[in-house]
Amino acid sequence: MKANLDKLKHAVGELIVADDGRKMVLELLGQIEKGFKTLDFRLERALKDKNTLSTLLSRTSEDLEKSSELIQKMFGRYLSTEVMNSLLDDPSALELGGERRTVTIMLSDLRGFTALSERLNPEQVVQLLNSYFEVMVDVILQYQGTINEIIGDSLLVIFGAPKEMPDRAKRAIACAIEMQNEMAKVNEQNRRQGLPDLEMGIGLNETEVIVGNIGSSKRSKYAVVGSGVNMTSRIESYTVGGQILISESVHQRAGEILRIDAQWDVLPKGAEKQLRVYDVGGIAGGYNLALASKEQPLITLARQIPIRYTVLDGKDVGVKEQEGSVSRLSKNCAEITLDDQLSVLTNLKMNLEHVSERLSVRDFYGKIIKCLAENGSSSVIRFTSIPPEVDAYFQAHLQHPIERGERQKPHPVSGRK
Repeated sequence: MKANLDKLKHAVGELIVADDGRKMVLELLGQIEKGFKTLDFRLERALKDKNTLSTLLSRTSEDLEKSSELIQKMFGRYLSTEVMNSLLDDPSALELGGERRTVTIMLSDLRGFTALSERLNPEQVVQLLNSYFEVMVDVILQYQGTINEIIGDSLLVIFGAPKEMPDRAKRAIACAIEMQNEMAKVNEQNRRQGLPDLEMGIGLNETEVIVGNIGSSKRSKYAVVGSGVNMTSRIESYTVGGQILISESVHQRAGEILRIDAQWDVLPKGAEKQLRVYDVGGIAGGYNLALASKEQPLITLARQIPIRYTVLDGKDVGVKEQEGSVSRLSKNCAEITLDDQLSVLTNLKMNLEHVSERLSVRDFYGKIIKCLAENGSSSVIRFTSIPPEVDAYFQAHLQHPIERGERQKPHPVSGRK
């Protein structure tokens, strides 16, 4: 541009015109040249500012992206993915309030964990829980469940909020089955680290609840509220390790694709009428999942093992102590003869009889899972919590089962048969 102006000024200087006219044209060209210089300066500065702005915007975008990743990484450990995303997409979702929603609620709980944690140091308890939750949370997120709370060794999970989920019941059941099967992976890790095996029970319930932000302006949480949450806890309390129990509402919602291994009518604490619960063994319909079989056959013992027992009502221990005996054993089950006629799903606290004081004071717990006699006195129990000393005592008896064709001998002290 400057070269062209120079040529034009030279040409004007060669023109045969009056000096005044030549001077006027040259002054005009000088002003034009000055204007172009100013424009070039402004364009150059604008281009520089543009590059600076582009760099600034790029850095700001990177900072925002890093901040977003940091926020998701930080809060993703305390909120479910669905809840966190809804808050990031719509900040108004932080406002207090809730809505009615029909959801499927899952509650999982480790069997006998309280007694187990008393035998471990705090660091081992934390290590045990972290390894367990690491595996379980991955499965829950895979099935898009909303982890509402981690309560001690329990997980409260919602299917159907905050995101609508038409197949919530089926998805929740499939998730529960996969969680149970993944316990093999959890226990394999525990054994490598010198930690004890864990067992988990899961309860599922389909119910209408209030979901939303509950609390105060200073502190609140995304929560689910309603009697159906408590009922889910009651259903879960009937489970033994490796079991999944569902309510009638979940059974109806999931349809005919379930494998139901058993069903019972129970009267949970606080309920006005009996509740039917179903023992789920598998699900078809595209999921095609089944619980891995863990039960081992009962072995008849050469001598019966006398025990004392009391019936548990919820978390309370019954006052009346009765006598009984163990006639057959496996790793996690036993056939027992009782003085009482007890129903399926009754919880028992037991102690060994006619053993050393060190063994006799060690409580162990079980739940009746099958009645073998019409009068209910002969039953199969599933151990729910058993200390190592008692387990070792039982395993020693399993090393000497009754010989084929030999009659079972009564215990020399109790005389039970």
